[in-house]
Amino acid sequence: MLFEFAPAIQAGIEAGKYLQVFSNGVPIGLARDAVNGQFVANAIGATVQNNPLAPLVSPVQFVMQGAGMVQTHMGFQESYRQIGVVQTGLQSLQNSLGVLQATTALIGVGTVAGVVLGAVNLHQTLKLRKEVEQMRWEVKNGFIDLKQALKDQGAEIRQIIEQVAQDIKFEQHRLVLIRAYGLFLQALNRFRSAMQLQNASRRNAEIDGSREMLFTALADYTNPHLLEETCAPGQLRRLECAWAIEQAIVATYQAQNEMSAVSDRLYSLQNTISENAYRIIESCDSHDELDFLFPEISRIRNHDLAVVETWQNQVDWMRSLPPSELKLLNSSDFSTSEFNDTPDSKQATTALAEPPEQVAYENLSEKSHFYSLRDQLIFMFKPALRQDHEAYVHQQAGVAGYKTLVSKNLQQASDLTVANLYYYFKIRDESETEKAEVMEAVGI
Repeated sequence: MLFEFAPAIQAGIEAGKYLQVFSNGVPIGLARDAVNGQFVANAIGATVQNNPLAPLVSPVQFVMQGAGMVQTHMGFQESYRQIGVVQTGLQSLQNSLGVLQATTALIGVGTVAGVVLGAVNLHQTLKLRKEVEQMRWEVKNGFIDLKQALKDQGAEIRQIIEQVAQDIKFEQHRLVLIRAYGLFLQALNRFRSAMQLQNASRRNAEIDGSREMLFTALADYTNPHLLEETCAPGQLRRLECAWAIEQAIVATYQAQNEMSAVSDRLYSLQNTISENAYRIIESCDSHDELDFLFPEISRIRNHDLAVVETWQNQVDWMRSLPPSELKLLNSSDFSTSEFNDTPDSKQATTALAEPPEQVAYENLSEKSHFYSLRDQLIFMFKPALRQDHEAYVHQQAGVAGYKTLVSKNLQQASDLTVANLYYYFKIRDESETEKAEVMEAVGI
């Protein structure tokens, strides 16, 4: 992830007047004066693979206003600007969870048709979230009127929405989700009010209470029995809601200056997202599901995980600062207009354009097949699987006399190449084995 700063700051960085701040060799979206060390500005934007940072779940405010979040260590309740940053982040989580949950009213329970998944794929979901943010659609009890929101999708989609609404099993799921979403909203409202309290004891007690409510809501979204009854896309949407709640829980710890707990939970969340994604990919058993999962999970891998990792790096960096540096950070003023120009319109239009992950997947799908594509998606979270594939290809290539497929070349090859070669040799090997078995059976 590459951070973008206001023009005045960017020019200063290029001239050596300002320096980006790094944590463990990774930039954290903060710049300081190269001479006196004064912290001068937060980043105003970021890009991932030359595209604007646009996570599906995670609030970018927790990264773009990283120094403001860090200042909570010096007295969160005393800075209303920092409170505003967190409030905006919480609203972002609320909007994301509402839209993600709402789409389960179309996905339903059990198997699902490809036309359904196309109606709520990554592109459509990003557009729905933008419309919710603009208050074109209201989230009620964790759902929106999909028949109206997706009216341009055609009569078939409206009919499927009606069918899902009449499904008894989904109704059972829906009631659980309504309860969980309601508890989530109550927890956020309690958290927002708690942050306004001046009495430290009362404030912490209220934050503790809101966190307990969030944990209860989280348990509903991660209920193993309910997850088992849903298809891979349905599981992904439930778990994306859970990841949003996890980040709200992290924010409660940060509001109490419990930075060790914040770092621990952010590290745990990264592992959770990776493990959840891997299990979902493993359970994918159709092209329709893969068409839905590949772009969305790619976005989560490249954007959401980048936000969570940067958030953790910011916190770990703050924890490593000596008192003098913390004091300097707390005294910094990032409100100067010269240092905080608003980002251009690239991010505002991100939801309207076809996501680059979708374009990339369409290109890959023309050159590969289901199992190879699924493995390529797994490679994002399980690099060890790619290494196993490389070893197998190297071994089989040696037997077949392909001298260029050595380990060094395979390590530099794309995921597409490695996965395709693996299945080429796998099919070839199985064919040779079957031929040998037939010959043995007939006594040849």
